[in-house]
Amino acid sequence: MAFESLSERLNKALKNITGQGKLTEANMNDMLKEVRMSLLEADVNYNVVKEFIANVKEKALGQEVIDSINPGQMVVKIVHDEIRELLGTEDARLHFKKTGITTVMMVGLQGTGKTTASAKIARYCKDKLQKRVLLVACDVIRPAAIEQLQTLGQSIDVEVFSLGADVGAVETARQAMQYAKERQKDLVIFDTAGRLHIDQDLMNELSEMKQLVEPDELLLTVDAMTGQDIVTVAREFNEQLAITGLVVTKMDGDARGGGLLSVRTITNVPVLFVSNGEKVEDLEAFHPDRMADRILGMGDIVTLVEQAQEKLDMEVQEKTAKRMKSGIFTFNDMLDQFGQMKKMGSMQRMLGMIPGLGNMVKNLDDEKMNDSMNRSQAIIQSMTPYERENPSCLKASRKNRIAKGAGVKVMDVNRLISSLEQMQMMTKMMSGGNMPNMASLQAMQRGGGLAGTSKHAGSKKQKKSKKKKKKK
Repeated sequence: MAFESLSERLNKALKNITGQGKLTEANMNDMLKEVRMSLLEADVNYNVVKEFIANVKEKALGQEVIDSINPGQMVVKIVHDEIRELLGTEDARLHFKKTGITTVMMVGLQGTGKTTASAKIARYCKDKLQKRVLLVACDVIRPAAIEQLQTLGQSIDVEVFSLGADVGAVETARQAMQYAKERQKDLVIFDTAGRLHIDQDLMNELSEMKQLVEPDELLLTVDAMTGQDIVTVAREFNEQLAITGLVVTKMDGDARGGGLLSVRTITNVPVLFVSNGEKVEDLEAFHPDRMADRILGMGDIVTLVEQAQEKLDMEVQEKTAKRMKSGIFTFNDMLDQFGQMKKMGSMQRMLGMIPGLGNMVKNLDDEKMNDSMNRSQAIIQSMTPYERENPSCLKASRKNRIAKGAGVKVMDVNRLISSLEQMQMMTKMMSGGNMPNMASLQAMQRGGGLAGTSKHAGSKKQKKSKKKKKKK
């Protein structure tokens, strides 16, 4: 995940300073040295790092901080506020006209995910802002981009206007505006052509289209994986086209993230959106304060709740909650929850938004977790409706049949049954008004109720020990 290495190193540096009883210039310099190296290795621009360190040192060595009850925590707050300052002090938003058609031009180099980003923003505006959106395929240099946009438009139920690859981009834009007026659209998004590098032909075409469209927003798509090149690209596009905002893609990759921390300071262009995956719903409005929290391992509960409200089927959640309150949890409920978890996307990213789980997240493997979930789903789907709702009926012959149907071993079926039994124990505790504590969870684990253990194996051991006592 982006910022993972930076977050880890910053947390280590700040942990050292918070553990100090007294704040001195010596231990402050040690901390700042580690922070400086962390930022430089994350690809943050050297001049940005230099100014950042100077600001933190000046504020942290102030008398108010040194005399405070917990100076270490004050330093953490200062670092947090300075990171937020780099990212932008306020949330940037799309600007819509009060009347008439709002136009958005998407620009960027080839391969930065511009066409997909156009569709993601269209979906965001249609579903969250209730806009009547039209996508316009103006990338006539790359015919595959037109087909891609049409496919994406169909998947999000947004109309795509195209005159094909034989008609120029400017003419396509001209006719699209007329088409949008006739059909009373209130937002038109133009997906323009890109190049592998910035050249004058590209800029001339984009400038001509800008004069025709007069965009309310001119958004540059940049790839988080490109490091400090984000700054170079953003600066050149901004000088020639006066861009109004950035869309950062591929934030779910192993990007070091330094470009994102540099670009706002150097170009003074705000980040509007970040893309965290390949699906059309994997787009977030950018919030500087929330991103600063994530970088410092403080989580992002607000975004997690927003995504849950958007992606989860609340009727399914309410149904499961009512059943659990009544002490009921079966394989049907487990299957529903697997479906809900898949809608939320990356488990690693989701848990990373919960404060305090930073160390746990880096040990997770999304691919392995998905494989395990798919295997469990296959086992449940190999059961009859009666077996799913009445798991106590699962004896040896039924388990053999289920294992063959799912293409797994009987051991895997037993493991899933143990996981269900664990959930049933917790459900019964909660239905009685008792939240399971650590002691009860450990008792469940000894009894084999936790996933990956075998309750049956535990019961066999107990039987053997009883037989030994009788013999004695």
